[in-house]
Amino acid sequence: MANLKEVRDRIQSVNSTQQITKAMKLVAASKLRRAQQAITQLRPYSEKLNSILSNIMLTIEEGADESGYSNERQINKVCLVVISSNRGLCGAYNSNVIKQVIGLLEEGGKYHKQYEAGNVSMLFIGKKAYDILKKTYTKATLITDYLEIVGKDFSSQDSMPIAEMLMQQYLDADYDAIDIVYAKFRNAAMQEFEVEQFLPIAKAEAPEGQEDFSVDFIFEPPKEDLLEYLTPTILKTQFHKTILDSNASEHGARMTAMDKASENADELLRELKINYNKARQEAITTELGEIVGGAAALESQ
Repeated sequence: MANLKEVRDRIQSVNSTQQITKAMKLVAASKLRRAQQAITQLRPYSEKLNSILSNIMLTIEEGADESGYSNERQINKVCLVVISSNRGLCGAYNSNVIKQVIGLLEEGGKYHKQYEAGNVSMLFIGKKAYDILKKTYTKATLITDYLEIVGKDFSSQDSMPIAEMLMQQYLDADYDAIDIVYAKFRNAAMQEFEVEQFLPIAKAEAPEGQEDFSVDFIFEPPKEDLLEYLTPTILKTQFHKTILDSNASEHGARMTAMDKASENADELLRELKINYNKARQEAITTELGEIVGGAAALESQ
């Protein structure tokens, strides 16, 4: 009977856990709808603006960009913007973001030399990546002023001050390169974890096999005026897009993880109920055997 009680308690515990995972799946699905709508509306606009900016930069001679956002320098000081979540229970979402950062800083990584020299800063948006990386990468400067942004309904007004600060720091040569580590949303079950160059602005690549490719667009107004007006706006939009991408990816990963957890709970409940019925049958058989044995003993007297 003690075994029966243990199995019964286990079934009750799994049932309670399953109710929680199902509720969390529904909440994540509701949030995902809004987050997915936001990123799918912004992404085509942002990508087209980036394409326009890259094409304009392709026509600017090296070092002639007066805005300074595309002028490449020797990379000594680096800033990594790491976007993760504030909460767990979202599968491998946070660990994959952390893996991207580790790949940049470990030996053989893009910024390993800068890290060893103590010239890497990490600006965290979301707590989970910070909680892990602060224990390992003690040579990096950790910026934690914006951890809570992903934990609320944010708008472009929340992300723009961060983008403006990073842009100004790049112009002031506080950093020679700024990259964003984030999850690009594809669908609820798929996210692409990327390291995207924020500054300096990358120029459009020439078509394959046409290294001497050049363009001669006619700009109205002049491209210098376009750059002065468009560049800050496009960079802020690009930065906001990465946060929206990460937000949708987090909810998609959590919904998928909770759905899988609910399915696993169903399988576990089936096994536990089979074990419970077996234990119950054994207990009944034992009791019947004792009764029959007792009756036989009485008759023999």
